[in-house]
Amino acid sequence: MRKGTALVVGATGITGGNLASYLTASGWSVYGLSRRPSEQAGVIPVAVDLLDREATAEALAGLPITHVFYCTWVRRDNEKANVEANGAMMHNLLDALQDASLAHVSLVTGTKQYLGAFENYGSGKTETPFRESAPRVPGENFYYTLEDIMFATAERDGFSWNVHRPHTVIGYACGNAMNMGVTLAVYASICKATGKPFTFPGSQVQWNALTDLTDSLVLARQMEWAATTPGAHNEAFNTVNGDVFRWRRLWHEIGEFFELEVADCPETPQPLETQMADIAPTWAAIAEQNELVEADVSKLASWWHTDADLGRELECVNDVTKSRDFGFDHFRETRAAFFDLFARLRAERIIP
Repeated sequence: MRKGTALVVGATGITGGNLASYLTASGWSVYGLSRRPSEQAGVIPVAVDLLDREATAEALAGLPITHVFYCTWVRRDNEKANVEANGAMMHNLLDALQDASLAHVSLVTGTKQYLGAFENYGSGKTETPFRESAPRVPGENFYYTLEDIMFATAERDGFSWNVHRPHTVIGYACGNAMNMGVTLAVYASICKATGKPFTFPGSQVQWNALTDLTDSLVLARQMEWAATTPGAHNEAFNTVNGDVFRWRRLWHEIGEFFELEVADCPETPQPLETQMADIAPTWAAIAEQNELVEADVSKLASWWHTDADLGRELECVNDVTKSRDFGFDHFRETRAAFFDLFARLRAERIIP
């Protein structure tokens, strides 16, 4: 018996791709929407650019969607432009589904809910651990725009909703703009091939402070649970693994996994985007020598996003008490999430 018909928006991303696979295995009919769909077992592709209102309406017309899982965003040069573009995408999608039998919409945002948008990052002074009840940070933030559009449309069309706020998501995906796990695997592989020490690229604060992360399967499980549990409807939930760690320990453990020399954390950040600026030929040679499936490092690593996470000068810990109180208690050890991902990347010849 099918649980429902899901539309996963952003089905080629780290969140949407893993969610689409999970829902398919769990008994859902799944449509996967993206601009350039990739082949996913059991997922029906929907190719459309949500910024094109007419094309979106045409692509979604008549589809028997009961649940939307919104896992996408588009990056622009500033937050005002982010608000305009991402808001238009959400409007176009929900308007296109106005005549569908839509029961529920799940929106994935993240911890910039508490930290502020990229251009005023950390300005909110929100105390850790972050709780869902914290007030919004002053200033424009496209997360808030997406929420407000969803809230208004839910009232108009009568569907229920959830907001999910993961920290950095760890999982299998390639060609994704927010992918720390694959980025660190590629960086470690480069260090191994070149004899370069495995140096933490971020700040002393991140090196020493407690923090947390989100495994993509934990997020997928929470999204399905919330969407199908009436008592959890119309709530926002933080979504992290349930453990906390310090990078100064985990970095050494990742180094041990790759059999690398781990350097001391520098006094000032050493951004990967700067370190890896001219690394493309080196990776192409590594890929050829090891018969890897992707020789273009820009399709694997998101240096800028990993720099943003590891270079923060503030603590980031998310409280998941609310989620547990509502009945979701799935847990994942962050170290195991990384190691399982690295093993899969090797098995699929993404890294040596």
